[in-house]
Amino acid sequence: MNVRDAIRRRAEAHAPELVALSHRIHAHPETAFEEHRAAAWTAGLLEAGGFAVTAGAGGLPTAFSASLGSGPLTVAFCAEYDALPGLGHACGHNVIAAASAGAGLALAPFADELGLTVKVVGTPAEERGGGKALLLEAGVFDGVDAAMMVHPGPFETVRFRSFALGTLDAEYTGRAAHATLAPHEGRNAADAVTLAQVAIGLLRQQLPRDLRVHGVVTSAGEAPNVIPARSTASYEIRAAAARDLVGLRARVESCFRGAATATGCELRLTRPEPDYLDFRDDAALARLYAANAAALGRPAPVEREPFAVTDMGNVSHVVPAVHPMLDIGAGGAAPHEPGFAAAAAAPAADRALVEAAVLLALTTADLALTQ
Repeated sequence: MNVRDAIRRRAEAHAPELVALSHRIHAHPETAFEEHRAAAWTAGLLEAGGFAVTAGAGGLPTAFSASLGSGPLTVAFCAEYDALPGLGHACGHNVIAAASAGAGLALAPFADELGLTVKVVGTPAEERGGGKALLLEAGVFDGVDAAMMVHPGPFETVRFRSFALGTLDAEYTGRAAHATLAPHEGRNAADAVTLAQVAIGLLRQQLPRDLRVHGVVTSAGEAPNVIPARSTASYEIRAAAARDLVGLRARVESCFRGAATATGCELRLTRPEPDYLDFRDDAALARLYAANAAALGRPAPVEREPFAVTDMGNVSHVVPAVHPMLDIGAGGAAPHEPGFAAAAAAPAADRALVEAAVLLALTTADLALTQ
């Protein structure tokens, strides 16, 4: 038996543990920076498989770094496990965590033979918070030669593309007053956020098609007979390339500032998380992965325009990376929909996560054998 066959059999032998981990995370969804159980369960499985685990990697309590082997080629598998507020694992991060752990376990007995140092990095807060960007800044990816993960989806793709994303929180402070007795004494913070929304809506008419602005008002008063003294909004801006976020952010911020001037309110603008950079896949890694996916009988990949964001983009600007998507048979449901959450723990997703572990491990072995 050659090493590739042995790696595949090793991944498949771990299938019951991997599916159990996926289902356990799925049944106990935890949102950004709250993934204490998911991180512990994933790290525990790796530690039982011989990995040396460092909890709280990069100073993030729900991150970890697990390492095995001492070869000159270091490959990191990124394990996401955060859930969406109110939707649970409607992006299938339970599948990602299990697949990345499975890839590490499949390679464990062969790491030294292949000249590998195998790492599995538990990366919290992908949906909101930019966990990987924070881990990059903290040096967790220093010395990594390649980074990989597989994301469940409603279709199959190898050359993943994503938008760059910036976030912006706005808080207006006005002056409360009785809406009938003394309206002239008020400074209406709800009016300010409404004007900002109108200005942004008009701005969209002049934006190129690859720029996006969208957001929600998160508070705007509590009683109809009191002029609101406070309002808040949370907005996102997206661009095909990270460099285009700078100009777009300046224009959106001007909309918020203009509304403050018009209403006499004070404005506080903050960035609640690091920018998510556009994903740049490594062509050589993508070719290796695509060949393994075809040999395994995965569906033919499709090419898609950017449609999502990921903090794996930040990693890809520093480390050669791939981020393929595997079709989990979601029956037409898209990520961030309730139907996709249900599909992420269905039998088709269970089969896909084991195959994802195989593909990540084989792609890593091929990379090592070409060095």
